Formats: sequence, structure tokens, C-alpha cells
Amino acid sequence: MSAFSGKAATTFSNESLRYVVSYKWGLIHKDAGDATLSLRRSGDRYKVSLVAKTRPWADKFYSVRDTLLGEIRIKDLRPLSYAKITHEKKKYARDDIRYSFSGDNTVGHTKCLRVKNGVTNVTERTLTASGPVYDMLSIFYYLRQLNYDQLNKNKLYVATIFSGKKREKIKIRSIGKEVITLKDKSKHDAYHIRFNFTQDGGKKSSDDMDVWISTDSRHIPLYLVGTLPVGEVRAYLTAY
Repeated sequence: MSAFSGKAATTFSNESLRYVVSYKWGLIHKDAGDATLSLRRSGDRYKVSLVAKTRPWADKFYSVRDTLLGEIRIKDLRPLSYAKITHEKKKYARDDIRYSFSGDNTVGHTKCLRVKNGVTNVTERTLTASGPVYDMLSIFYYLRQLNYDQLNKNKLYVATIFSGKKREKIKIRSIGKEVITLKDKSKHDAYHIRFNFTQDGGKKSSDDMDVWISTDSRHIPLYLVGTLPVGEVRAYLTAY
């Protein structure tokens, strides 16, 4: 097991990646939403966003409008800011993180707002960690710059994730190369990566997540599978 290391492979150009999000439970497998992952260069940083929403049929059961926003320093991919804005049914939530650094140490200044049944609650706290620190948006861009041909299969890489109110450890395992099939039936060579999340003390804090990224120099996320309390969610790349 080791921390993230190694020189980033490339820099990113402006891009917009579009995904269809489906729900899978037993024999049920239906497209339920759409998402767009975007990156724009701005001076010494990347401005990134992930916007997701359910489709009209799914809105009738559980309406979701989620947005992730972030800024990432180009030279070393350290996150500078992060926001998670969530509208689900009648609930509204916003988590904001501002990062500061001192050597190998990272401080996350967080503000979490919750609105439920007309009642607003705001909490602020400070998260700290040493070594590599990311959030659930910036971590994908770091992963895309690793040289997977030099990674040993099943080797673990460890970093810290700041997610508003809590700090989690993320363990990332490179499973190896696989051929996957997307929604349009096209086949792609991909690196299979597995995420595992734990809190301090080693207790599992979130379900595992599997991601497949392209083996070309862009390392585009092609396919993602995450577990839900009932069934699983799958995201397929449809356009880029």
C-alpha cells in the first residue's frame, strides 16, 4: 500500500464529456438520468464541473438535480475549491470547501448548508490531513494523469477525500486492462480502477465504486458502476 506518487502524464484541454446514467436492479435496467463532466482552463487553474439530473419519468419517483463545481491548480492538480450542490425531492444541500496548504499538509475550510421542511441549518468546520488530499471531483483528474502501464495489478494507492462534513480515506486499486462495451455497443480497451472508502479507524464509510478509463493518452472515464442501497447506478460515456 502506498500514497499517490509519480509525475502527472499530461495536461488537459477544454472538454465536455456526456454520460447517460442508468439504474440496474435485477431484471430492471433503465436509463434514469444524464450527466455532463466539463473542464475549462483559466489562467493557472482548471475550472471543472459535473452536472447531473434525472429524466422526466424518474422525476416522478425521485427528482435529482446535482452539481459539483471545483477549481484545480494546473501545476500539481491540488484542489483549490469545491462545491457540492444537491436538490433531491424537497431537500436542498450545499457543501463548500476552500483549501489551503502548508508543505505536505492540507486544510479544508468547510461550510455545509441544509434546508429541509423550510428549516435552514449551517455548520462550519476545519478538516486537516497530510499527504495527497482531493474531493470527489478533483480525484478523477488526478487519476487520469497516472501512468497505468507502470502500475502493478492489485497495488493499492491511498489518498484522503474531503467531503464537506467528513474526511475519508480512499484506497484505489488498479485491477488491470479490460475490454468493455458501452451503450452504443462500441467496444473499448480500458483500465479498470476500484475505489474503496473508509473513515478513520478503518470502518467502511461508502460503498465501493468501479471506474473504467480509456487506455489512450486522454484517459477518459468511459464507464462507472456504484452500489445503491437497492440496486446499482451505472454511467456510460455517450459523447466527448
